[in-house]
Amino acid sequence: MKFSAASPSSNPNHSATRQNRAQKERDAIMADIRSAAIAEFSLHGLKGASTQSIAKRANLKQSQLYYYISSKEALYESLLQSVLQDWAVLFVFDASSDDPATVLRTYIRRKLLYAFQKPELSRIFTREVLGGGALLEKHWTEASSSAQHKVEQLEGWMNECLIRMMDARLLLMHIWALTQHYADFDIQVRAMITGIGGLPYDEDHIISEVTNFVLNACGLPDLSA
Repeated sequence: MKFSAASPSSNPNHSATRQNRAQKERDAIMADIRSAAIAEFSLHGLKGASTQSIAKRANLKQSQLYYYISSKEALYESLLQSVLQDWAVLFVFDASSDDPATVLRTYIRRKLLYAFQKPELSRIFTREVLGGGALLEKHWTEASSSAQHKVEQLEGWMNECLIRMMDARLLLMHIWALTQHYADFDIQVRAMITGIGGLPYDEDHIISEVTNFVLNACGLPDLSA
């Protein structure tokens, strides 16, 4: 009796390998599209960015781009949501610590590292706010709730005389302004610190200075104390 060899297409292992390879290729292309979109949207916002420019950055034809995305608007909103999701996970007050200095140091460090490492992605949020924030409206309730928890924790420390009495909500917003500056004005920051040309700057020094500024304002000892 003769047995015919299974064709490659009928071999389950071969089929799975081919599917895995195709998925990896798709994931790589989607990563290129995401990077291209972040660059374009951070520079031009939703209205100013074009799918042609995004496709060019991703080394795709415009027609190919639409094989991977449904629309420019959907791509933009997915990136905006990723920023909010990152922030919801990263930018919380450490509930395991009741030491204001430790909590604030950790919070400020995380905020600044995000600004240093993902300035373009962070600027997409800022551009959306400056444009009226229409796509953020459905997220404000959750964002306000998250901020309120931080305000209440700050006020609790104030009532316990652990930090200086002040407007807790404004303190939180001042921290946002200080840290977000390093994402929104990345080019200016580099020019002011290292001169024209965008050379690397000392991130740890900035983290230390901003942290000490906030801690001193709260009546807490700084990192050098």
